[in-house]
Amino acid sequence: MKLLAQTNRIYFAFSLVIYLLTALAFYQIIRYLIYDEVETRLQIEKQDFEAYIRTHDTWSSSPYFVENKIEIMPVSNRPVEGDVLTDTLILNRYDNEVTPFRQLAFYAPIKGQLYRVEIRKSLIQTFRLIEAITLAMLLFLGLLLLGTFWFQSRLSGRLWHPFYDTLSRIKGFDIRQSSPLQLEPSSITEFTELNDVFNKMADKMQHDYRSLKEFTENASHEMQTPLALINAKVEQLIQSEQLTQEQTTWIEAIYQASRRMARLNQGLLLLAKIENHQFVDAQPINLTHELMQRLTDMEEVLHHKEITIRAEVNPDQAFYATLPAFLAESLLSNLVSNAIRHNYPGGRIEVQSYTHLLSLSNTGPAPVTDTAALFQRFKKETSVQESVGLGLAIVKQIGDTYGLTVRYQFASGLHTITLTQASVQSAFTESAHGSDNR
Repeated sequence: MKLLAQTNRIYFAFSLVIYLLTALAFYQIIRYLIYDEVETRLQIEKQDFEAYIRTHDTWSSSPYFVENKIEIMPVSNRPVEGDVLTDTLILNRYDNEVTPFRQLAFYAPIKGQLYRVEIRKSLIQTFRLIEAITLAMLLFLGLLLLGTFWFQSRLSGRLWHPFYDTLSRIKGFDIRQSSPLQLEPSSITEFTELNDVFNKMADKMQHDYRSLKEFTENASHEMQTPLALINAKVEQLIQSEQLTQEQTTWIEAIYQASRRMARLNQGLLLLAKIENHQFVDAQPINLTHELMQRLTDMEEVLHHKEITIRAEVNPDQAFYATLPAFLAESLLSNLVSNAIRHNYPGGRIEVQSYTHLLSLSNTGPAPVTDTAALFQRFKKETSVQESVGLGLAIVKQIGDTYGLTVRYQFASGLHTITLTQASVQSAFTESAHGSDNR
């Protein structure tokens, strides 16, 4: 939910509660004031009645009291209670409807006889007045609430406009571009300070990105050349007939270490480039077709290890992913190499492909390391010394960067790597977990 929508919702809920409480309090106050006025008039009528009795020492339905209903009833003795004010309902014999009255009951002597006197005043007009005033105030308060809410929404939208402008510019910012992030100053001090902080952060990010990019490019060129030279010279030494057996063993160890260093350097540089989004031209790629092509390319190796292929592939249900072609090749090559390297002689590789899923399984011994750590860098099966421990790390990093979920499972003697489309993940989200090789 957007910030303004959340703010407006809270403000509206709070205002509505205040509105209802105000309306209820206003109703009670109006009702109290009007009832007080009615009761005051009843007391005046009582005084007039008593004055009339003292003057005439008798009672009759005088026009003087036509405004109220007065009833008298003889009683034998006077109760302890004094004047009593109550609400009562009386059936109107003309329209057969019940009419509300406010009643004052008291006791008065007439010609030596004690009477209970009840003076009633109709509340019909009073209730109508209360209803009219209450409805008018409800309407007024409702219009005031809506007007205030509308004004607050417009004002908030205008006040927060610089923030949303900043947010829009940040969303469109790409550290790979040479143009800097330019956030304009605002008339609001806090937003101006926020923009200054973002401008400095963006400049620092671009500088760090360029530095890292230059480093990876330099490392790629400057480190590969001496490693290639070392390998070439070591190969020449191995072919020399003047070496002893012990010297040959040492040189072969150096050769294997230099080759491993070259692979390690290439893997780390590739991971750095993926993390910094240095690959462009992402496009939809049929990973099912490309995977089967990689297995075909490895046919000689598979034949040598007597590994069979079982493929459950429907061309109409191919699995597609959007990523650069080079990274698609790297992802699948690592998966295939991993499936062959960790397989039994005479084992098998199984492929399953659907529009939403692509899995590659291979037979092999149960993992000796924690499977939860297989996608971390330099985590590998201790029995496989030629692995540098970056294969699955690269696979996981590519998946995290380009919206693929990569999962590993070992069951029934099969190691299975599954690729699915990530349900909620940006194509440029950084990986929260490192990837890894067995």
